[in-house]
Amino acid sequence: MDFSEIDLMALATEYGLNLLFAILTLIIGLWIVKFIVKGIEKGLDKGETEATLKSFIISMSSVLLKILVYITAISVLGVEMTSFIAILGAAAFAIGLALSGTLQNFAGGVMILLFKPFKVGDFIDAQGYMGTVKEIQIFVTILNTPDNKTVIIPNGPLATGSLVNFSKQPTRRVDWTFGIGYGDDVDKAYEVLRRLLSEDDRILADPEPFIAVKELGDSSVDFTVRAWVNSPDFWGVFFRMNEQVYKTFDKEGLSIPFPQRDVHLFKEN
Repeated sequence: MDFSEIDLMALATEYGLNLLFAILTLIIGLWIVKFIVKGIEKGLDKGETEATLKSFIISMSSVLLKILVYITAISVLGVEMTSFIAILGAAAFAIGLALSGTLQNFAGGVMILLFKPFKVGDFIDAQGYMGTVKEIQIFVTILNTPDNKTVIIPNGPLATGSLVNFSKQPTRRVDWTFGIGYGDDVDKAYEVLRRLLSEDDRILADPEPFIAVKELGDSSVDFTVRAWVNSPDFWGVFFRMNEQVYKTFDKEGLSIPFPQRDVHLFKEN
């Protein structure tokens, strides 16, 4: 046996062992990844994570861990990884620049699903639109407006901008302003307003409704009326009270002033 045959056998033995170790690394690594992903899934289930975010986190974790296992297996074979990793990093940087807006929306979606400033079914006011949240996706949130329009809002500005969630709190305060004429009985107006509030079972007794003279306007004495209701009852109570005040004030001899202008004509001789 000459030296070339010995070198060939040594080389085959070395690479054969490297190949065996690489295969073992791949098998064991993928098994560990599967175990870790199951642990992540259980942790997300315990934390009651949103289904969309849960699916994404599990998928992303699985992909990243598998990539790490493959890179490790390739390095065990003896392949130089420095250049490969540099190329991979440069490609990732270029893709990141090209998809900067998309990545911003993705980050916004993750923040929304993690911190839950709103959920499906909430009524919100954001980015110039008001509507009920129908779906929260990774990149966009879908609203239905009160007149049944579908609005798709990118999650980036939605996560970083101002937002009003009308459904977050279990109760809301309803505010009205009602006016009576200057010649009308103020005490009578107090009595009528208290009675109308007490007759609506949807109005909460605690906190107690508030009634006070707000200001002496140009043509009316204006009352501020405030009452607390359960959030779903807000608009029903608001519209009902307006209707009842209009009907009852007239029956009780209380006028509802409106702007008027007197025109005086002078005839020149």
